[in-house]
Amino acid sequence: MQDLTQEQWQKQLADDDSAVIIDVRTPHEIAEGYIPNALHMNIQDAGSFMQKAQELDKSKNYFVYCRVGGRSKQACMILDSIGFENTFNLMGGFENWQGAKTQ
Repeated sequence: MQDLTQEQWQKQLADDDSAVIIDVRTPHEIAEGYIPNALHMNIQDAGSFMQKAQELDKSKNYFVYCRVGGRSKQACMILDSIGFENTFNLMGGFENWQGAKTQ
C-alpha cells in the first residue's frame, strides 16, 4: 500500500490504463457524489466487501478512497493481506478531491 497525495493519485491514475478505482464509503456518502467509474465496496459491510474483493483481479492497480482517508487506508491493508500487490490510498479522501465528480 502506498499513501498518495491528491496530485500523486491523479497523476498515477491518469498514467495507468488498467487502474481500478474503489470507493469504500457507505451508500449514503456515495449519494452525495463519487469519482466517476469507481467500484462501490462499502467497507462497513465486511461480508460484502470481502466477497467483492475476492472477485477482483489481484494483479491490477487499485486506487482506493473514502471520505477522508482512514477507511481507505484500512481497505488497502485488507486487500494487501489477501494478496493484492498494488493498492494506493487517497490521502484526504473525497472530502478534498479536486478531480471530476459524479453527483
